Amino acid sequence: MFSNKPFKERFIKDMKRNWTLYAIAIPMIVFYFLFAYKPMYGALIAFKEYKPARGFIDSPWVGFAQFERFFTSPFFGRLLKNTVLLSFYSLLFGFPAPIILALLLNEVRHTVFKKTVQTISYLPHFISIIVVAGMITDFSMSTGLFNKIIEFFGGAAHPLLQDPSLYRPIYVASDIWQQIGWGSIIYLSALSGVDQQLYEAAEVDGAGRFRKLISVTLPAITPTIVIMLILRIGSLLSIGYEKTILLYNPSTYETADIISSYVYRVGILEQGWSYSTAIGLFNSVINLVLLLLANNFSKRFTQTSLW
Repeated sequence: MFSNKPFKERFIKDMKRNWTLYAIAIPMIVFYFLFAYKPMYGALIAFKEYKPARGFIDSPWVGFAQFERFFTSPFFGRLLKNTVLLSFYSLLFGFPAPIILALLLNEVRHTVFKKTVQTISYLPHFISIIVVAGMITDFSMSTGLFNKIIEFFGGAAHPLLQDPSLYRPIYVASDIWQQIGWGSIIYLSALSGVDQQLYEAAEVDGAGRFRKLISVTLPAITPTIVIMLILRIGSLLSIGYEKTILLYNPSTYETADIISSYVYRVGILEQGWSYSTAIGLFNSVINLVLLLLANNFSKRFTQTSLW
């Protein structure tokens, strides 16, 4: 029953009772404050012509000039298109992959085989992105593994990463390979919490393995899937620049160049701090809007949401 005591009194009482939990939370709070909230002050330079010698405050104010520069840039359409398409393909093919793997592993009854597959699928997640990019580059060369396979089936060998039409499939496929095992962990955890009595009741009703999957397993983990989907949509345009700048080249800019890689070039290489900050801020605002829309849509139609 809800207490009539003032919030402050209830909060202090709860802190005394659960002080160990609050103590554990302190490092996380400090981390997010220092590395997530405190740096937000730096977004101010998106509205200025930032000059390091003059600092944040004294640099001249230019309003939305940096945003207008980006929106009227000849690269704006290409960057937005490439970012949206790459994000969409990653969502379309990458999001279901861990779910499917978790469902398949959940059906395996041989413990040793199941754990072996889990271990093998987890390993790529711990490989450095630089090593992964190096592997992809070597395998995609004219004499690389991928071309050997293509030649085996009668195709002609050519440098795959020089072909703009192949960049997105290579990027998405390699991303799935690296993240599918790690991403399946949360779904396997959700599957472990499904009430076994539901399966027994389904068997009594004559349900086979596939029917139990459709009628029991999937509905049980649907809230987890929805929450993960909302979070994924909320970061739809936040594709990291690291893998992109390691894989792309001038011949594939038309399909490979995305917002984050452009921010890296103009911000770090060309030292356009205000311009790159404005682009990053625009990207963050779009992600926030997508997160709010996805959350409200889910809350309305599935009764599952982040808040």
